[in-house]
Amino acid sequence: MYELEQISDTCYYVNCPAKVGIYVPDGSSAYLIDSGNDKDAGRKVRQILDKNGWQLAGILNTHSNADHIGGNHYLQKQTGCPVYAGGIEGAFTKYPILEPSFLYGGYPCQDLRHKFLLAQESETSEFTAEGFPKEVEVISLPGHFFHMVGFRMPDNTVFLGDCISSKATLEKYGVTFIYDVGAYLETLEKVAEMPGAVFVPAHAEVGQDLKDLVAANREKVWEIAGFLLETCRTPMIFERILQAVFQRYQLTMNFEQYVLVGSTIRSYLAWLKDNGKMAVAFDDGLLLWQAV
Repeated sequence: MYELEQISDTCYYVNCPAKVGIYVPDGSSAYLIDSGNDKDAGRKVRQILDKNGWQLAGILNTHSNADHIGGNHYLQKQTGCPVYAGGIEGAFTKYPILEPSFLYGGYPCQDLRHKFLLAQESETSEFTAEGFPKEVEVISLPGHFFHMVGFRMPDNTVFLGDCISSKATLEKYGVTFIYDVGAYLETLEKVAEMPGAVFVPAHAEVGQDLKDLVAANREKVWEIAGFLLETCRTPMIFERILQAVFQRYQLTMNFEQYVLVGSTIRSYLAWLKDNGKMAVAFDDGLLLWQAV
C-alpha cells in the first residue's frame, strides 16, 4: 500500500484506497490529483514527494468526498500549496461539514462526523485561477457527485476520479454511491468513448480500455433500478424500500451505510420519477412510492 507506480515520463499514481495521482511536468514541481483519505495519507504522499525530490506545487481535486480531500489540510498547512476545486466541490472542500449534512439531510450526529465523511477544511481556488497548470484539461464527469471532474494530462493520461467502480467493488458492495443517476449514465457513455493513452480510476485498475468496466457499471445501475421498480409494485414508504435494498445486497446497516446507501436510493427514486417510471402519493402523513 502507498507504493508509487509510474505511468509515463510525467505521470504517476500512489496505489492506495483512493488512488492519488502525481503529475510532474518539469522533473521537480509536482501536482497531486486528490490527496487521500486523511492526515496519515497526506503524510505518506509527502514522504514520496520528498524521496523523489519533488516540490508540491498544488492539489487538483476531482471532487470533495472525504476520501479524496482528506490529505488536503495537512499538505496545505505543511507546504502552503494551493488546492484547486471547481463549483460545488470547492464549497464542500472549504466547508466539509456540508458532506455529512447533505447525506443525512440535517445536522449530522456525532456518528457521522468522522474522517470518512468529514474531512478537515482547506482553502480552495477555481480551476481558472492563476497557478493552475494550464496544459491540464479539466473534464466534466458529473453523476457520482455534484461537479466531479477528471484531468487529462499532456501525455494523454486521464485521471477519472470516482466515475467507475471495479467489478470487485460492484460485487462486494452492490450499491455504490451516486448523486445524479441520469448524469452518471451520461458520464459512463462519455468515458466509454473517451480517447486516452492510459486511464486512472480512483477505485479500479489502471488500464487502456475501460469499455468492459463501463458496461459493468452501467448494468449495475439498471439492475438496481429494476429491483426498485419490482419492490414498489405496491405503494411503499422509503424506509421499507431501503430495508429491501439492504436485504437484497446483504448490506450491514449502520449510520454511515444508512446515509450513503439511503442518499443513493433516493437519487434512484427521483430519477425514476422524473422519467415517468415511479409515482408518489401522500397518505396519512406518509410519502408512498409506487412503480408506474
